[in-house]
Amino acid sequence: MTRKPLTKPRKTASQERSRATVDALVEATARILVKEGFDKASTNHIAEVAGVSVGSLYQYFPTKEALVAAVVERHQEEITQTVRGELADVLAQPVEKAVRMLVEVAVRAHRVDPRLHRVVAEQLPRVGELEKLATFNRENFTLFRAYLENHRDEVRVDDLELASFACVTTIEALTHNAVLHHAKAMPDERMDKLIDEATRLVTRYLLG
Repeated sequence: MTRKPLTKPRKTASQERSRATVDALVEATARILVKEGFDKASTNHIAEVAGVSVGSLYQYFPTKEALVAAVVERHQEEITQTVRGELADVLAQPVEKAVRMLVEVAVRAHRVDPRLHRVVAEQLPRVGELEKLATFNRENFTLFRAYLENHRDEVRVDDLELASFACVTTIEALTHNAVLHHAKAMPDERMDKLIDEATRLVTRYLLG
């Protein structure tokens, strides 16, 4: 039976110097993941790129998987900070405008360091951090479910749980693939058209 890698930090950095060390290690891990891939991200290599000793690394992180988990967590926090304020405004909007806002926010979220975002999405299963992505998606689902409840008289769907799942999954899949896997084929003008089409697709489903 394969042993699950340790992904929790050994301790939290409390002083400015120790926080700087942890920041350097997490940033070095992110750079290596983007440029060289997960297999090249050994603890020795991460420590070398960060400019700290491997002993200092092990004071805070037991494994390279723990460092990758820290990269995932920091990246999710950056995305959340980017979109949280805008998502709060969605609840008061009419259906078409609300859907457009959600699609636009999803595009912006995926554009937060897209190269790192792609690597994070690929490495989540390897470090056992799928629950972080699940939590982020669950927050979006809960928000959309609350929106549909508030606008029940406008929409023409009966099962709001299923409708929330269908809409959030559709928006996530379209924007994820467009930004992370088809960026060269999606200049701003074409991305605007995709946002129009995605808005139309979801709005027609909701309004009938």
